Amino acid sequence: MTHEVFNQAPLLIGHDVAADPALLEGLVREGAEWHSSELHALGRRAGSEEAQRWADEANRYSPVLRTHDRYGHRIDEVEFHPAWHSLMRVAVEHGLAGAPWADPRPGAHVARAADMLVWGTVEQGHICPISMTYAAVPALRAQPELAAVYEPLLTSRVYDPGLRVPTSKAGLLAGMGMTEKQGGSDVRANTTRAVPEPDGTWRLTGHKWFTSAPMNDLFLVLAQAPGGLSCFLVPRVLPDGSRNPFRIQRLKDKLGNRSNASSEPEFDETVAWLVGPEGRGVRTIIEMVTMTRLDCGLGSAAGMRAALIQAVHHTRHRSAFGGLLIDKPLMRTVLADLALESEAATCLMMRVAGAVDRASRGDSAEAEFQRIATALAKYWICKRQPMMVAEALECLGGNGYVEDSGMPRLYRDAPLNGIWEGSGNVTALDVLRALRTSPSTASALAAEVAPALGENSSLDDAWASVSPLLASPSEATARQLAERAALVLQGALLVRYAPAAVADAFCASRLGRAGGLAFGALPSGVDVDGILARVPSLA
Repeated sequence: MTHEVFNQAPLLIGHDVAADPALLEGLVREGAEWHSSELHALGRRAGSEEAQRWADEANRYSPVLRTHDRYGHRIDEVEFHPAWHSLMRVAVEHGLAGAPWADPRPGAHVARAADMLVWGTVEQGHICPISMTYAAVPALRAQPELAAVYEPLLTSRVYDPGLRVPTSKAGLLAGMGMTEKQGGSDVRANTTRAVPEPDGTWRLTGHKWFTSAPMNDLFLVLAQAPGGLSCFLVPRVLPDGSRNPFRIQRLKDKLGNRSNASSEPEFDETVAWLVGPEGRGVRTIIEMVTMTRLDCGLGSAAGMRAALIQAVHHTRHRSAFGGLLIDKPLMRTVLADLALESEAATCLMMRVAGAVDRASRGDSAEAEFQRIATALAKYWICKRQPMMVAEALECLGGNGYVEDSGMPRLYRDAPLNGIWEGSGNVTALDVLRALRTSPSTASALAAEVAPALGENSSLDDAWASVSPLLASPSEATARQLAERAALVLQGALLVRYAPAAVADAFCASRLGRAGGLAFGALPSGVDVDGILARVPSLA
């Protein structure tokens, strides 16, 4: 029979994505053990055939821009496939948007981070509006009277799509409009103008270059006011029910992230409210940027985990050269190396989420650690994701290069988090800025690494090489500093919390440079079996 199918991996469905020892240990360690049951419920949802179908359809059928209705009226709406709304509904109902800011339980932000690491393995595009909604809340608090109106709706667990008066809805989503075509990350070069009105509102005129999720209800926007660059809240629909001018010129034709609509809106006398002091727009919106950078790291860690799961699943079912691929020594070394990268990313992101949670409750020491660790994690984990996904794709061979496998989508999405919310150079410079403006951030980093020192010589040597860079940061060595500090932090966390097989292999290969540069070139003597034991059988 020429069409008998054999020696192919079955569909990777019907498993619990939350069955990740590094994730579950971090959940307990960072104070959110109470969330375990709900996390596993979401994990089973993420591993379902239904969720995988949603992910495929949301990317296969891209959003469509409708600038006018049939009668010629401007509507500036974006239509999404029903699968997009299904993904969004699950995310909002599970509290991945603004819900943690209204949750008084210690560990609420940790629980949400764990959910992001699980649900983010399904599909990355819809995470963008979810992330911006989460991040908008602390920034909006700079204007208490606005926060009093909108925060209860931004923290709602109800997904209520469609453009209507914001206060008439059961839940809201937020976005941001920062970059412009002439400036990009240099937002101080923005030319969008803001003019005050006698009624206390402002009118914005200008063009934004990259505004994702234009169907969100509210946007935090940077514009030049008479007193300097300022932050404003822009609703899509005004309190009287009329459409606020938000003229979408086009949707971006992106490499990946196809399910998410990224747009160029034009403001023409668009109504806005000032958020924070006039002339302090960057300082106000940086609260939002910091939280979206947290989510960039979480998103990349989730994408890395998704790639690892696919590679391990395939090799557990595919035979070649007389045996299962996963039993071949060289393949096992590659998989172990990928598993090391994934566990280090997960461990670091759960620790940063713990710092965010405790800082939000007034812990000043954790706030200092959060300041530098968020930037380090965003820089390094986002840098590693594309390389790791490429190697995982290769584990599937030609099957991994075919759209049906899902790996091409993971590969296209992989570079995105390294660009959004500040490219590599911008993020590395943010590490420098943290060290220069808040020297105590270096002390916070040292305090985090200190308990692991003396346990691993490669870690000790690496920390000794990082310390001078921390003491005298310079732009020319910013990337070197960010990379080495992030690796040391990951190594220290693994030494403290992971099994010896994982910690020793990570420190030897990443810090001691005993291995090669490609994945799978681990040094001899590494406990490959001990590392792979951390990756449970999912199907």
